[in-house]
Amino acid sequence: MRDKKYKWHKIAESPEELNWAANGMATVEIKGKSICIARFEASFFGFSCKCPHAGGPLSEGYIDAIGNVVCPLHRYKFSIKNGRNTSGEGYALKTYPAECRPDGLFIGLEEGGLLNWL
Repeated sequence: MRDKKYKWHKIAESPEELNWAANGMATVEIKGKSICIARFEASFFGFSCKCPHAGGPLSEGYIDAIGNVVCPLHRYKFSIKNGRNTSGEGYALKTYPAECRPDGLFIGLEEGGLLNWL
């Protein structure tokens, strides 16, 4: 199995620049993709803005005490660390690595894959 390679995109000079909601999430647009950013336990996490079950707006949900994003529509739960469905329905949430560096906050989008293999 090969290691994933990422192209890193700077989304802010610092986390304070983002428009954080009261639920600890912000939304950014990278290459036409809407991505949610969450702060949890002094770390940052990126994931799809839409619930894989019914397309609910995850940015309007919340992060529970153990680090799951909870969809506001049907209360499905997904780990913000790896995208696994933790409420038992069998869906998976697309996640993106996030890094806070001295020169800014970055999100990684995977390079390669089926549609971008060159």
